[in-house]
Order: sequence, then structure tokens, then C-alpha cells
Amino acid sequence: MSGDLVSLRMLMIAAAQPDAELWRQGAARASVPVEFMAQDPASATGTLARGDVEICVLDARLPDAYKAGVVQAARAMNPKPLIFLSAPPGTPRLDGADGLLAKPSTIDEARKLAEICIRAKIPTRVLIVDDSGTMRSIVRKILSASRFALDMQEASEGIAALQQLRTGNFGMVFLDYNMPGLNGFETLSEIKRESPNVAVVMMTSTVDNAIADRAHAAGALAFLKKPFFPADIDAVLERYFGLYMN
Repeated sequence: MSGDLVSLRMLMIAAAQPDAELWRQGAARASVPVEFMAQDPASATGTLARGDVEICVLDARLPDAYKAGVVQAARAMNPKPLIFLSAPPGTPRLDGADGLLAKPSTIDEARKLAEICIRAKIPTRVLIVDDSGTMRSIVRKILSASRFALDMQEASEGIAALQQLRTGNFGMVFLDYNMPGLNGFETLSEIKRESPNVAVVMMTSTVDNAIADRAHAAGALAFLKKPFFPADIDAVLERYFGLYMN
């Protein structure tokens, strides 16, 4: 995950003790040390008010008023914890939550979900690749408005991007389609060959569904039509982290 990360504080607010215990055992097996707490909504608001919780997981079966109160308390904090709703597929999204997580039924499932939470909380290293300095600045500004933490670097063309990817621990690349030298698809092909685990988001101002289809076929995680907005970025990041969407 990150060599600089010592531990994370996770707060689970469950409707039933067995569910909280399952999460506790899963979090104990995560790759990063997790200080785990399980509380009821009334106690959780006070814990959140201390400001040292990084991850909050809410049981979807809790009453709506309780869930709304927890979200309100969390959103008043600075820095704000990430809030995930643990729910079966088809559950409506909770206003103010950062994503939906499947409800675990085994310790290993709970461990995998805890890993998703951890991955979403740790800053993701992102490379913005565009031959236009103005456009790189615009994309950087949009990414900065995301509710997820991003550590951003830039490259002005494909060769420079590949060189940075060879020496840096990047998780994502936001890649312009139309560039001189190596174009977007040529750069995407090389990224997938050299760094197959790096997620690539293709960007273009061209209105052409064939480009989007070709980008997905070439292994791109997503395709964004310029101009795009922070909500578009967050939707891509939810997919990247494994937070399922209804």
C-alpha cells in the first residue's frame, strides 16, 4: 500500500453485533494495520467529532435518520473521513456517502472490503498526460476537487509519460487522445504492455463513440469527453477502487 502509512482508524456502525465482528476480523487481516472500532450511531457521532477517524462503514439496515446523522457528523469534520455504506446490491445510494460496499458473509470477504477502504483512503498517484499545459492545469484543478485524495504529476507527451511510469509508483493515468508524437492509443498500448496494472482514463474533446469503444477495447478503465467535472472523476475513481454503483 504505502511505506509511509502506519495505521488507519476504521469505525464500523453495524445493526447487529455479528456483522461488526465479521468486519473486525476482516480488518485485522488487512495489509495495513487497522485500529478498528464498532459502535452504535449515538456513540459514533461523538467518536467522529474527535476528528481522528479515517474510514467510516455504515450498515445499510440502520434507520435512515441514524445514517443521515452519522453522515452529517462526518461531513462536519476536517479532514473528513471516507464514508461507505455496507449493503446488498440494489440498495439506494446514501446521500453524502463516498461509495457502496457489498455486505460480507465471510471473513475473507470482509478482509477484501477492508482493503478497498484502505486503498480508497491512501492518496492515489496520478499522471496527467496532455500536450497542452493549459489543459493539464484544467484537469489538475478538476482532479483536485475530487473527494478522493490524489497525488498528481504531469507529462506533456507519451514518451515522457512512459519514462515517468517506469520510475514512479502510479495508480492511474489521465491520457489525452490527440497528441503529437505518440498519440493516445499508441501511448495506451505501451502503458498496458509495460505497466498492465496502471488504470488509464482516456480524455478527448472529439465527439466520436468509436473512439470510446476503441479505448475500452484497448484496456482503458474509462473514457471522458472534455469538458468533464469532479463528479465524473469520482465515478471513475469509484470504479477504480472497486466501490460498486447502482
